[in-house]
Amino acid sequence: MPKLKSCGFLIVRPTEFVADEHRPKVDSFLLMVHPDRLDLPKGHVDKGETNLECAFRELLEETGIRKEDIRVDETFKFKLEYPVQYKDWTEPRDKRLIIYLAYLVHDVEITVTEHEGFEWRKWNPPHKIQAETIDPLLAKVAEHLSSN
Repeated sequence: MPKLKSCGFLIVRPTEFVADEHRPKVDSFLLMVHPDRLDLPKGHVDKGETNLECAFRELLEETGIRKEDIRVDETFKFKLEYPVQYKDWTEPRDKRLIIYLAYLVHDVEITVTEHEGFEWRKWNPPHKIQAETIDPLLAKVAEHLSSN
């Protein structure tokens, strides 16, 4: 069985919107609210789609944030593999998660389509949100941002 692949973004809101600053100071980051957990805007890669194309598509579909609203940090990419078990499957499958880091370049209005809501969580590492995927991602982002 082929591995599942999911791609998305960690969207961070800088303390100031400065379009040309390489790694601006982070004020907060975006999380999507599910009934039983918090998550990132992400989803499965469609056939013929690149990982980054998937991340942009999912971001637009789930939040209304467009490519023009963000600046992707091309020096950061988080990868993680873990087993997933969906209700209608008889056995778990391996899933590969790829998350890109992007900075908002101006304020945006979030349009929620696939989740119960969203929240901007203050950037104050270390974070304890979800041990399997989100916490390791945020730890890597904190390390990346401090290596300025």
